[in-house]
Amino acid sequence: MSKGVLLVNLGSPKSTDPKDVKEYLDEFLMDERVIDVPYWARVLLVRGIVLNTRPKKSAEAYQKIWWDEGSPLIVLSERLQDKMDKNTSVPIALAMRYGEPNIKSGLQELHDKGVDEVLLFPLYPQFAMATTETILVLAEELRKKHFPKMQFTTMPPFYNHSDYIRVLAESISEKLKGVDFQHLLFSYHGVPERHIRKSDVTKSHCKIDGSCCQTASAAHQFCYRHQCFETTRLVAEYLELKENSYSVSFQSRLGFDPWLQPYTDRTIERFGKQGMKKLAIVTPAFVSDCLETLEEIAMEGEEIFHEVGGKEFTVVPCLNDRDDWVNVLSRWVDEWAYQKPVKA
Repeated sequence: MSKGVLLVNLGSPKSTDPKDVKEYLDEFLMDERVIDVPYWARVLLVRGIVLNTRPKKSAEAYQKIWWDEGSPLIVLSERLQDKMDKNTSVPIALAMRYGEPNIKSGLQELHDKGVDEVLLFPLYPQFAMATTETILVLAEELRKKHFPKMQFTTMPPFYNHSDYIRVLAESISEKLKGVDFQHLLFSYHGVPERHIRKSDVTKSHCKIDGSCCQTASAAHQFCYRHQCFETTRLVAEYLELKENSYSVSFQSRLGFDPWLQPYTDRTIERFGKQGMKKLAIVTPAFVSDCLETLEEIAMEGEEIFHEVGGKEFTVVPCLNDRDDWVNVLSRWVDEWAYQKPVKA
């Protein structure tokens, strides 16, 4: 068997043109694991309402963060792939769940290199049905249809892996060295509360109350909320953060259904109104900087903070293509390639 790796990230529009943004949003929001309502209702909501109003606004947001080389998410993912390719013993291909390069083209690239055993590597530390699960489901559909002789192994969520925690914690420490901040906010991408309950293999544990995420359960294997809190706890422990000097919030909600709380924008606003002047924020649901980190947090979040009296707003970059992160990922890949268990 010849082995190879497919890194998969979220994706991005081809350009900041509203037509390209609309095409991207249609693919993204019509995914039944992103907006998990019946198809007719999804069409009504997405194509009847959202795509008639949101593309122009989203295009303007992308324009604020777009690089000369293209989408920051794509460019950073390509840099990561390139470094890993030079640092590992097996071919590394890159795909996006939405937009280009797509998963089919990534699998085709590996197939053309003679690869028949693929490590699917979703670039998400925490499991969620709208991120990890949708990648794995689509990849399997494509395998059956186009690459029936391929075998897949899946990289599990690494939210609590000691290597990941160390690199994330040290990236925070580096950015905040010499920075006088009063509070560190861990902002994770939000999901609807019903996604947490749908992913609950016990069908009863995830009540989204004050204790379920801290009470041991088989549900935690697929519980995004638990995994976010656990990432935060482990990083805080590594950095020896004092109690009440950090907290968790969730960003990027859509629609009117209840999403995971507290909401990041309201949390930033509350901190400012309470008199906080110096806030630091990190976004550990992402490994690559993107619209949600560069525009929603670093621009909109800072604006909210300043509007309510805040002064200093420090954003910790994502891991992107940091050398220590590349080394960790490359070692995980080689451990898989040589059939050694990835050590926690």
